[in-house]
This record gives sequence, structure tokens and C-alpha cells, in this order.
Amino acid sequence: MQNQKWLALSAMLLALSFPVVAQQPTKIPRIGYLAGTSPSANSTRHEALRQGLRDLGYVEGKNIVIEWRYAEGKRDRVPALAAELVRLKVDIIVSDSASTTRAAKEATSTIPIVMTNDGDPVGQGFVASLARPGGNITGLSTLSPELSGKRLELLKETVPKLSRVAVFGTSTSASNALELREVELAAGALGLKLQYLDVLAPKDIETAFRAAAKERSGAVLMNVSGGIMSFQRKEIPELAVKSRLPVIYHRPNYVEAGGLMSYGPIYLDLDRRAATYVDKILKGTKPADLPVEQPIKFEFIINLKAAKQIGLTIPPNVLVRADKVIR
Repeated sequence: MQNQKWLALSAMLLALSFPVVAQQPTKIPRIGYLAGTSPSANSTRHEALRQGLRDLGYVEGKNIVIEWRYAEGKRDRVPALAAELVRLKVDIIVSDSASTTRAAKEATSTIPIVMTNDGDPVGQGFVASLARPGGNITGLSTLSPELSGKRLELLKETVPKLSRVAVFGTSTSASNALELREVELAAGALGLKLQYLDVLAPKDIETAFRAAAKERSGAVLMNVSGGIMSFQRKEIPELAVKSRLPVIYHRPNYVEAGGLMSYGPIYLDLDRRAATYVDKILKGTKPADLPVEQPIKFEFIINLKAAKQIGLTIPPNVLVRADKVIR
């Protein structure tokens, strides 16, 4: 009889325990997003990431939390923001550029880091190789150095008589040296002379345009760090018109704001694809085992309004290659 009472009591306690277990809250993944720019400057990219996550079943605020951190173009703030995300013990850090990837790398060697676009992750020491990253960093590469040479070729084809090009770069940018090397190789093959102008802050852009015009450069290859350019999206095309200089950019938003032309990866596609890395890592795959992917979609955009403003006629053989023409 005593045994029967004990069994009955045990059964009751066991039954009561199930609702308690069932009510235990499921841990919601927390993602840290580290950006060198501002929310408004990167709004379309952020929405692309959100869309990529939604496509995989993650809804921000419902079953995933994203901690957004913005340096507002101030590079010295990035390390502190990276450290803050580490203190929050986020599950993954998503970085928007090479500079934010580096800050995240220096802040943690254990939290997985997903790059949304990085010019040369191997050359910068972020990963051992594209196929086998080997550490806590993986994600997407933009092929940035190689594309700098391609942009110079497009400038030469657009302005056939071009002999001298001003290269606006940022010497403190992680990919600057690699990009400049590719540009120099392309310039040698095209018979072009280069004028390198260092742009370290937004205020340097107008100075660089004046220097390019003074030295009679016939066009500008814009390789300035995105964190510096993002706050001058409308001003830069206006300065180009004022200087009457053809400029090629690496991102389409400058052309949409009045710039002449751009060539590069479809960056929003890279941001969407970054969501697949987040998903795989949350499901247990190690970053070291996820190969770094390269762009699969590129676009060449021309703004004929901008061409008209500087008195430039785009050759038909160049115009026909454009993926999008703004008239």
C-alpha cells in the first residue's frame, strides 16, 4: 500500500513537471551589427539583411534580436562599439566593412564574425583562405582590389583621349594598398599616368577635386573609404560637375545621387546572402568550415544627365554595356 501511494505521488509530481519544462523560454538569438556609417546611409543594406533573414524564417524582434551599432563615420569609435557587442555576449557579429571586421577581430577570437563585404579578407589576415577560413571569421568578399583595375579600364573607354587619372583613396583603409597596386598595373597596361590623392576625412574631398583639376587630370577613380564618402553622397557629384571631371564610383548610390557612373558587385545581394551565414552558424556550423563567397552579380550604371552636365558624350560601345542607364 505504501508503495502504491509512493508511485501515485511520483506520477503526480512527474505530470506536474511537464508544464514547467514546456514553459521554459526559448533563447532568442542575438546578433550584433557593426557599421562604420550611419543608419540613414546604410538603410537599404540593412533592409536587405533583414529580408535575407526573413526569407530564412527570422523576424527581428520576434525570434531574433539585432543590436545595431553605428560609428557615424568616426573610425575611432569602431573599436569601442565592437567591444560593447562582445560585452553583450551576442551570438554573432555582422560587419559592414573591412574596418569594422578588423575591430571585431581584435575584440573577440571566439564570437563568430560574418563579413558582408570585404575587398581582400585573405590579404588582410581575416581568413587563412577563401575555401578554408580557419578561424572565427567568414562571409562575403567584394573582389575590391581586382575591380579597381576594371573601373580604370571603363574610364579609359569612356574618355578615349584620357592620359592622366586622379585616384582618390584613403591610405588608412585596410584595402587601400591592394587597390592601388591593381590600379597601377592597369594604368601601365592602358598607358595612363596616375595622380594619387589621399582623402582621410570628408573635408579632404573638395581639396582633392581642386588638386586634380590643377594638375590637369582628365578623370577621377573614386576609391575613398565608404565611411568617409557616405556623408557626402550628394556633394561629391556636385563637386565633380563643378570640376567638370568624369568620375567612376564603386557603388551605385552615388550615381543615383547625380554621379556619372559606377561598376561593382550588387552590394544588396551580398547583404542578403550574409543572412545564410547567420542561419548556418546559429544552427551549429563553425565559421572555420564556411567558405568565403565572392560576388556573383555585378552592375555597370551610367547617368546620362551627369554626362551632359560636364559636356561628355558616352561612346556607344560603352553605353550598350551598361546594366542601367539613368536618362
